[in-house]
Amino acid sequence: MLKKIAITVVILVVLLVLVGFLLGTEFKVTRKVTIQADVAKVHELCGELRNWDKWAPWQEDDPSIVTTYGATTTGVGASQTWTGRDGNGELTLTQCDPATGIAYDMVFIDGETRMPSKSWMSYTPAAGGVEVEWGIEGDFKPLPVIGGYFGTFADSLMGPMFDKGLTKLKQQCEAK
Repeated sequence: MLKKIAITVVILVVLLVLVGFLLGTEFKVTRKVTIQADVAKVHELCGELRNWDKWAPWQEDDPSIVTTYGATTTGVGASQTWTGRDGNGELTLTQCDPATGIAYDMVFIDGETRMPSKSWMSYTPAAGGVEVEWGIEGDFKPLPVIGGYFGTFADSLMGPMFDKGLTKLKQQCEAK
C-alpha cells in the first residue's frame, strides 16, 4: 500500500513539473480607474516617486519595506530601490509626461535571480476627470518550473494589489 502511495506521489510531482514547463511564463496585468480630478493632480502623485507612499499598496502589505531613492525622484531617470520581507527590487522611470503618464522599468530581485518587467500608468481624459490605467508585463522565464504557474496566475496575484493602489490613488486625488 505504501508503495502505491509513493508511486502516486512521484507521478503527481512529475506531472506538476511537466505542466510547469509547458505553461506560458509571459504575463500582462492591467487595471483601470476613473478619477474625478485634474490630470496634474494625478501626475503629482504618480510622477514623483516620493509620493508613491501615499497610494501604492506595497508598504501597507509589507511594512518592513525600506525604500531608497536615487539622485532624482521625478522625470526620466528617476529611480528607487527597495528591500522587504517579500523581496527586493529596483525601479527606473523611462517616461514621465504630465499629460499622458509614466512608464518604468522594474526588476524584482530574489538572490541571484533578476526578473525584469515593464510597467506604466497612462492617463486618458475621461468625463469630469482622467482614466488611469496601471499595467505591468514581463516574463517569469528566470523561474524554471514555477515560472509557468506564476505566469498563469499573475493577474490573480498582482491584480488585487493594483486595484488597491488605484483605489488609494483615487481617494488621494479626489480628497479636498
